[in-house]
Amino acid sequence: MRSPGERIGEPGTDLGDVEDRILVARAAEGDDDAFAVLVHRHSGRLLALAFHMLGNVPDAEEAVQDSFISAWRRLPQFRRDATFRTWMYRIVTNRCLNARRAQAPSVSLDTVDEPAAHDAGGEPARAAESTAATAALAQALANLRPGQRACWILRELQGLSYEEIAHVVGESEQTVRGRLFRARRTLLKEMASWR
Repeated sequence: MRSPGERIGEPGTDLGDVEDRILVARAAEGDDDAFAVLVHRHSGRLLALAFHMLGNVPDAEEAVQDSFISAWRRLPQFRRDATFRTWMYRIVTNRCLNARRAQAPSVSLDTVDEPAAHDAGGEPARAAESTAATAALAQALANLRPGQRACWILRELQGLSYEEIAHVVGESEQTVRGRLFRARRTLLKEMASWR
């Protein structure tokens, strides 16, 4: 609990319950503690987003770290026409899309295993099949166009609204809906053997 006259960001204050917009304003004024709370509050979901877009933890961690560094530097220019969360999703998404463009495809479609035959046997068979299905979905996601993949991950895994996704990817809601439609259609087609 803050004592009267104690400012947010001063030693001894608890910033955990402070709204993002206040933390952003404080961080833009140079309050490291306020920015640290924002990083702590949002890093988990941003790391999950980056992991799903890049496919591995080290690249995802680097993308999120670079995104927070970029955000820290650009905080004074943050217009607040979106929430901090949406702004960070946009920064991370763009960083991941750029990283994916720079990467050469690592797995050929010819190397993807066929789905395992269904064995009514026991748990190990089910676990192996589940693992294979997850790997097939990851490969199917990797094969999507970067814009479609970003929209699908933001909608289906991160739960963002169409409006938020449009802001994150810098496109219209209609474009987002189209990308999602095409991504879902492609994923249904590629995962048909797993249904």
